[in-house]
Amino acid sequence: MTHSGKTALVTGASGGIGAEFAKALAARGDNLVLVARSVSRLESLAAQLRTEHGVRVEVIAHDLSAPDAAAGVMNELAARELSIDTLVNNAGFGSAGRFEELDADREQDQLMVNVVALAALTRRIVPGMLARGGGEIVNVASTAAFQPSPYFATYAAGKTFVLNFSLALWSEYHDRGIKVLALCPGPTETEFFDVVGTRAAGIGGKFGTPAAVVDTALRALARNKGYVVAGPNTFAAAHLMPRRPRTLVARMAKMVTRTVADAASPTPAAV
Repeated sequence: MTHSGKTALVTGASGGIGAEFAKALAARGDNLVLVARSVSRLESLAAQLRTEHGVRVEVIAHDLSAPDAAAGVMNELAARELSIDTLVNNAGFGSAGRFEELDADREQDQLMVNVVALAALTRRIVPGMLARGGGEIVNVASTAAFQPSPYFATYAAGKTFVLNFSLALWSEYHDRGIKVLALCPGPTETEFFDVVGTRAAGIGGKFGTPAAVVDTALRALARNKGYVVAGPNTFAAAHLMPRRPRTLVARMAKMVTRTVADAASPTPAAV
C-alpha cells in the first residue's frame, strides 16, 4: 500500500458507519484519528487497521456531548502534531417517542453531539484545510433530514441542520479546494436502533449495510456532490415527498411515524 500521507479524523468510529469509514480510508492509505467514548473498541479497531494497512492510527477518547468537545479534540490533535485532511463527522445518536416522555438531558446531549460538536469541529478544522489548499468533509445526516418527523422531532430536526449546513459549506468551498458532502443514509444495520430502542424506527424501510453506505459516500465525495442518499429504496424518501405546505407534510409524516411512539423506549440507552 502506498500511503497517501494524508490524515483522516472519524468521529463515532467505534462501530457501524464510523468503523466502516475508518476501514475504507485506511485501505486507501490514509492515516487515521479515531474519536469516540469507547476506548477499548477504538483501540481494537486501531490495532486491526495498523496491522492490515500499515497506517498510523491515533485514538482520542472524548465525549462529544461536552460543551468544550471540539476544543478538547483540537488540543489533542495539536499535542500530537496532527493536521486533518479528511473530516468525517459521523458521531451521533437518536431518540424516538413522544417528545414529553423523552429524557430531557438525553435530548440535549443528542443535539450537542449531532449538531453542536459537528459544527464546532468543522469550524476548527476548515482553516487548516484552506491553508493547505484543500480537504474533504463528510457530515453524516439522514433521510430524516428531508422532512419533519413526529416522534423523531429532535433527531430529524438535527439532521436537517446537518444537511443544510453541509450544502451551504459545499457552496462556499466549491471553488476553494474543500469538498463537503452531506451523507443521508436510510435505515442501516448499526447500533443506532439499539439506542433508539426499537427497529420500528426504520419505518418499514429495507436496512442497508454500513459498508454499502460508505462506498456510496466516497464515490459521491470523489465527484464533489453536495449530498447523497444511501441505502435501499432511499430515493423516494428523500425526493418524492412533497415539501409544502409544511403543516400538511408534518401531518402526513405523522401517519407514517406514529407507530414508533408506542414501540420506542422513552429513555434510550447511552451510546
